[in-house]
Amino acid sequence: MTNGFLRGAIAGAAGTTALNATTYLDMAVRGRGTSSAPEDLMEAAAGSAGVAIPGTGDQRANRLAGLGPLSGTGVGVVVGGIAETVHRALRSRGRSLPATAAIVLISAAAMAMSDVPLKLFGISDPAEWKGADWAADAVPHLVFGAVTYATLRLTDT
Repeated sequence: MTNGFLRGAIAGAAGTTALNATTYLDMAVRGRGTSSAPEDLMEAAAGSAGVAIPGTGDQRANRLAGLGPLSGTGVGVVVGGIAETVHRALRSRGRSLPATAAIVLISAAAMAMSDVPLKLFGISDPAEWKGADWAADAVPHLVFGAVTYATLRLTDT
């Protein structure tokens, strides 16, 4: 099972790379700025846990700017690991999900793990997002799901 989770984590890392590339392409094409939500989430989570982010001024801001994207990478790796664990559990019972369903579920899991904390910490409320905001979030997550799924199936043992 550990080997399966590790393989899934690697697939999740590939999916995260594709998600980031899709996001950066969107920023380049539309001239859209970067979001401060990942850094804001790290600051809120650290504060809630009673953990101080060391430094002041730019040094502290730079740490948060590094921690934010790292948390997204962590989400992708964990979702990939879970996806492979679920796939193996289903396969051991002679079952599987259709590719489309698996991709949507992988995408939705990553999106939920990214967006729900934003709502819980009061950083952003997806209920107030416009269509363009949802597209800017959903499309990269769908790419994540597709690349993670494809990587898992291409390396299926």
